[in-house]
Amino acid sequence: MSDGIEFHTHTEIARLTFARPEKMNAISHGMWSAIPEVVAQVEADPAVKVLVLTGAGGHFSAGADIGEFRTLRSTAEGAATYDRAVTAAVRALTTMRKPSIAMIHGNCIGGGCQLAVACDFRFAAANARFGITPAKLGIVYDFTSTRQLVTLVGPAHARYLLLSAQLVDAGRAAEMGLVNEVVEETGLEKTTTEFARTLCSRSQTSVRGMNEIIERILEGQRTSDAEVERIRSEAVHSADYAEGVAAFLERRPPRFG
Repeated sequence: MSDGIEFHTHTEIARLTFARPEKMNAISHGMWSAIPEVVAQVEADPAVKVLVLTGAGGHFSAGADIGEFRTLRSTAEGAATYDRAVTAAVRALTTMRKPSIAMIHGNCIGGGCQLAVACDFRFAAANARFGITPAKLGIVYDFTSTRQLVTLVGPAHARYLLLSAQLVDAGRAAEMGLVNEVVEETGLEKTTTEFARTLCSRSQTSVRGMNEIIERILEGQRTSDAEVERIRSEAVHSADYAEGVAAFLERRPPRFG
């Protein structure tokens, strides 16, 4: 684990916190590099069903730690190495089968917004601000994160965010489809936790299987294949399916394992 990241679990919900409040949780190379390790830990823990990402103090994250760029990105080789760490972090979140939720307050800019977009859900406080700012740094956004953004908000909004590098408030972000829900800051924790618990209460066979199929569609898969049919077949033969049908017929809430 890297300095600047805190990780803990509480019952079925794991939390990754960016913990550099003195730097508005700017993400260091070490923090980027630690994210795949955290994701792997969450995926491997049978007790954990949901991962929540958030920031300590008043902000989610102001983005990558630009102070490192003069050393770590000072050459083409250094920039490529740094970018591999960023891509691995984004890819780890994107390919998670367990759901991930970004709980956002304050600034969610640059690399912070990049990681929030890589999550499955985004809940924002009314004071949140969003921006993706490579155009202020002479950087071309990577393909995977650009695809994710275009898929999420559409090409017109993606161009607005990427080409202008302007910040938008939480209300505008919701209009764009960048966030799922906006709540008052005092209610953000409660709203996010309640939604996480809702996800925990559902069939994890369904949740993880459908999450994988959604990601396959986002990656460009157009039709079903043997792997998709395997996922669906295993669900039909699972204990969750038997419990779900029994609960429906008995008019009671399902009790999934």
